[in-house]
Amino acid sequence: MAKRWYVVHAYSGYEKQVMRSLIERVKLHGMEDLFGEILVPTEEVVEIKNGQKRKSERKFFPGYVLVQMEMNEDSWHLIKDTPRVMGFIGGTADKPAPITEKEADAILQRVQEGVEKPRPKTLFEPGEMVRVVDGPFADFNGVVEEVNYEKSRLHVAVMIFGRSTPVELEFAQVEKV
Repeated sequence: MAKRWYVVHAYSGYEKQVMRSLIERVKLHGMEDLFGEILVPTEEVVEIKNGQKRKSERKFFPGYVLVQMEMNEDSWHLIKDTPRVMGFIGGTADKPAPITEKEADAILQRVQEGVEKPRPKTLFEPGEMVRVVDGPFADFNGVVEEVNYEKSRLHVAVMIFGRSTPVELEFAQVEKV
């Protein structure tokens, strides 16, 4: 049998601990041949605080750990008996279903992209109201018209003297209302 990807439901906030426990238990029970990668799907995000760029990690599936494994009675019990694991997602309780290769590849691709080019922590959408917090238009409100994630810039329509004026601003210069 080939190793397939399974989704393990862990207590929220304990994903990393469950991942470490699983890796440790696999070694302890000598089951390295049944398991492949064990990972918590995360991506790097960038936020700007006080004019400084800060990178942090964000889980894009909170509460879940991905496990590449060969499913049998022993591997199933190893996962189920791990502290803070609630069970598998998909299939039935005693016969979990793996996710498709396409789904697994998409998740792994997103993890890889998150490392290569971090995403902004705050996501903006056209039509959304924002307040300008920095620059010549500070304290004005506006509506997001366009978002450019590559350059971390927004086109915002700001009301000045009763007229809508298009202004290009950086993500750090605005906040959601």
